[in-house]
Amino acid sequence: MSPDDSPMDDDFPVAPRSVVDGEGRDIRFREGDEGDLEAVVDMYTQFDPSDRAQGIPPSTEPAIRDWLDAITTSGNLTVIAEHEGDVVGHGMLVSDEDGGYELALFVLQDYQGAGIGTALLRTLLGLGAERGVERVWLSVERWNEPAITVYEKVGFERTGQASFEIEMDMTLD
Repeated sequence: MSPDDSPMDDDFPVAPRSVVDGEGRDIRFREGDEGDLEAVVDMYTQFDPSDRAQGIPPSTEPAIRDWLDAITTSGNLTVIAEHEGDVVGHGMLVSDEDGGYELALFVLQDYQGAGIGTALLRTLLGLGAERGVERVWLSVERWNEPAITVYEKVGFERTGQASFEIEMDMTLD
């Protein structure tokens, strides 16, 4: 069964866990920590510049390091997706000044379209629920229909739209 086929009534699973993706690869999800920095930086340096959205992830290693340093502070949550020891996906819940958490989620291009993003998202939301996160929000480019479909499938609702972005929000129980 692919991660997309998982029944939604089991809410959001918590890490660590493993799934077989739509390509038959064993993908392991776990909470990230400071020891993952180099592997996460390596993942982002491999990221295809044409797949960046809203200026993130940054495109140079120094900018990637600065960006990660700014968003991996205490209180923020991170889940890593690994295949054969390599980081292939990274999801974050970054606290904001209003008590909510902004979602950021990235999967390497060679691993997209196999259900890893959905499984990573659900695992990250499971960690958030376990840690008492109540509200999660995101903005997504309005032409990114695959991402919007996934976000709506797991329970996000559209809350606003600008010329290039859609804002979405959900409450975790």
